[in-house]
Amino acid sequence: MSFSAIIVAAGTGARAGEAKQWRGLGGRPVLRWSAEALLSAGASELAVVVAPGAEALAADALSGLEGWFAVAGGATRAASVQAGLDALTAPADARVLIHDAARPFLDAATIGRVLAALEQHEAALPVLPVADSLRRGVDGSLGESVDRDGLWRAQTPQGFRLETIRRAYAAWPDGASPTDDVEVARAAGRTVAMVAGDTRLMKLTYPEDFAMAEALIPRQTRVGQGFDAHRWGPGTSVWLCGVEIAHDQTLIGHSDADAGLHALTDAILGAMGDGDIGDHFPPTDPQWKGAASDRFLTHAVERLAARGGRLVNVDVTLICERPKVKPHRQAMRERLADLLSLPLDAVSVKATTTEAMGFTGRGEGLAAQALATIELTGS
Repeated sequence: MSFSAIIVAAGTGARAGEAKQWRGLGGRPVLRWSAEALLSAGASELAVVVAPGAEALAADALSGLEGWFAVAGGATRAASVQAGLDALTAPADARVLIHDAARPFLDAATIGRVLAALEQHEAALPVLPVADSLRRGVDGSLGESVDRDGLWRAQTPQGFRLETIRRAYAAWPDGASPTDDVEVARAAGRTVAMVAGDTRLMKLTYPEDFAMAEALIPRQTRVGQGFDAHRWGPGTSVWLCGVEIAHDQTLIGHSDADAGLHALTDAILGAMGDGDIGDHFPPTDPQWKGAASDRFLTHAVERLAARGGRLVNVDVTLICERPKVKPHRQAMRERLADLLSLPLDAVSVKATTTEAMGFTGRGEGLAAQALATIELTGS
């Protein structure tokens, strides 16, 4: 199913409040979603049209992908498409798909339908029927209804034979702004076939569209658990769950020995399958001597966010005879909620004893265990 492709990603995203093609969506830049889809579907060459000077942004967004190259766009979408078409090296009769970067949820089935239509048609695009009733607005007031029979919502990618769309754009009037590429083809007298679109192939236009897009991404729910223990030694205070508590002893460790935060860090890393705290912060490394353990926890949360995941809730249990945890439990919950950007009711801190049994019961040390529930993008 060899074909060439163009992604138009040169816009400024004025209505979205920022250049949306670089914005993160499910842990990946918006642009990367459709680039991966087109390359995975068999695109032999992919021209990514970006604003002049944005080539480095594209390289960062598409790092690790092969088969694409950046093209500097023009002042209008039509000029950007033409720049992409001029950069393709495929033969004149090659199939080419032109796609908007702002439609990230492109799938192989939609690509296949458009390509299949090009076997018998000069151009094709995915469409959806208009389901909502339509009204005209007059000075902020409701006007007459519009008959929706025969009306369709146009999507991308829109497909053509390469030479067909090149000639159509060459004939397009200078200064005119087509709504999309099939309008250019129709103006040149070409017949355009319609194939079934996909409701998930929404165009990100306004800031609120990103929240809807995030909700559409399939996610896995995972649970990780962590455990940590430290022995008691001479001192005047102890750190537990990010809160310093006055005490006649302290916990001994390479960092500040906050067993609660260590267990919770391991729980988050474990839920991701991302090793443990010792892999990321080796106790043999002198830079972590006396370090505040909230740095470890923040690191785990940042790694989760980088993978498009989010933390749902955490539950920490401290196991010790002393100090008494209950007077400090609320402060611990509030500190964890702040570090993890979670609502307070998604953070639990509990304490228990071992009824004077074992190393915690004998006052030799303190232990902590933690559970973390996360959501990761994926099916």
